[in-house]
Amino acid sequence: MPDQQKLLLQMRGIHKRFPGVHAIKGIDIDLYEGEVLALMGENGAGKSTLIKMLGGAHQPTEGTIELKGKEITIENPQVSQDLGIGIIYQEFNLIPYLTVRENIFLGNPKSKNGVISKNEEHRHAQELFKKIGIKIDPEVLCCKLSTAEQQIVEIVKALSSEVRLLVMDEPSATLTPQEVEGLFKIIRDLKQQGIGVIYISHRLDEIFDIADRVTVLRDGEYIGTKGINEISRQEMIEMMVGRKVENEFPKHYHKIGAPVLEVNHIHSADVKDVSFTVHAGEVLGFTGLVGAGRTELMRLIFGADKKASGTIKLHGEELNVKSPRDAIARGIGLLTEDRKGQGLVLMHSVRENFGLPNLRLFSKNGVINGSEEKKRFARHIESMKIKIPHQEQLAKNLSGGNQQKVVLAKWLEQNCEVIIIDEPTRGIDVGAKYEIYMLINQLAEKGKAIIMVSSELPEVIGMSDRIVVMRSGEISAIVEDAQNTTQEILLDHAIH
Repeated sequence: MPDQQKLLLQMRGIHKRFPGVHAIKGIDIDLYEGEVLALMGENGAGKSTLIKMLGGAHQPTEGTIELKGKEITIENPQVSQDLGIGIIYQEFNLIPYLTVRENIFLGNPKSKNGVISKNEEHRHAQELFKKIGIKIDPEVLCCKLSTAEQQIVEIVKALSSEVRLLVMDEPSATLTPQEVEGLFKIIRDLKQQGIGVIYISHRLDEIFDIADRVTVLRDGEYIGTKGINEISRQEMIEMMVGRKVENEFPKHYHKIGAPVLEVNHIHSADVKDVSFTVHAGEVLGFTGLVGAGRTELMRLIFGADKKASGTIKLHGEELNVKSPRDAIARGIGLLTEDRKGQGLVLMHSVRENFGLPNLRLFSKNGVINGSEEKKRFARHIESMKIKIPHQEQLAKNLSGGNQQKVVLAKWLEQNCEVIIIDEPTRGIDVGAKYEIYMLINQLAEKGKAIIMVSSELPEVIGMSDRIVVMRSGEISAIVEDAQNTTQEILLDHAIH
């Protein structure tokens, strides 16, 4: 137990009520100086609501918050920042058409004699990136960055100001193991400075690497707190979901059949002479570091980007895929890495999102048959256990797992033969992950050819039949027996 003299944050009897919803029910949290406290729970457990109170976005309905023994009221985000509380939210808060440097120091500029010093900001930004071990140009526009790079900018932005309490909500969701280790180095440095860290992640391996203690929430209630050496991975999962979970990854029962998709010597600015085959009933995993070319390769196959050379064959027939429309027409579907930015129209209903690529299936002479659309979607809602109150629910109000299921339902209605899933469980809780894994296995059992891109090495090993490792736009290795490889072997292929 940490020294009581070093108590940094104390939240007591915290309740939060919204109209018709009791979101937080009497939660107590303690955080000590120089400690990493993992805050764990499934989506809807109350983690985000709790940290929004620390960030000043919400105020408690009941309860008290003390910082260094002094009761505080966090009325707004500026008060939170002035108190030395830094928040890295799961949803990015970057302004796309400002530079990386401008985003990092927005609201906290480096100035000299009242004049903003761009040179000083540039130098400081470079130092922060160097600490993480990532090269990002501080003068590039944020809209030009990949999802993973934007996440790193969010982390650097939080670290750029003087903080004594740092909250990190899924900071590693888009990072590779190498980049995560750079992040952990910074967290360990912060610990040495006496800074307290609340760390939220669905990647359980990270919790055992970086946390000192674990606090688990479920359905807005406090379940318990354990020292990291007092709890096993299985016990943590069971505390979160409230039931026994036998296996983190479901067993494979699918039979691998004939080749379905063949990619031969495909080439572009980011992809160099890549060839591979995926078979009916196979889950072919792709992994590698950020910038390895995984997502760029999938976009070429889907027709979202133009290839310079090479061929793509479906059942031995060469495809002329010039756009996503061509790919969809030939039975290729893509669940994008950024489901919120590219996979869904967040301000439209889930029914409308389901219908967008499928309008030709339930429309005639330009008129949509609404009842047929609802009936078809209802079948997927039932079979995939999508948790929504009604089909008109806005997509933005769904949990990550249910959003991913809606995107998957779109492509299942198309009866795609090849389904490409880029980062299938990014930002999804452990219970919903298992449901997504079950759906992937069910598709493979039906003879679908599945390409699964993931940065989570346990996921790649646990779900794949074979694994393709990419590095610098090229295939560095193909592991034929995924079940008998290790994370160390895959990481070695990704680096060397």
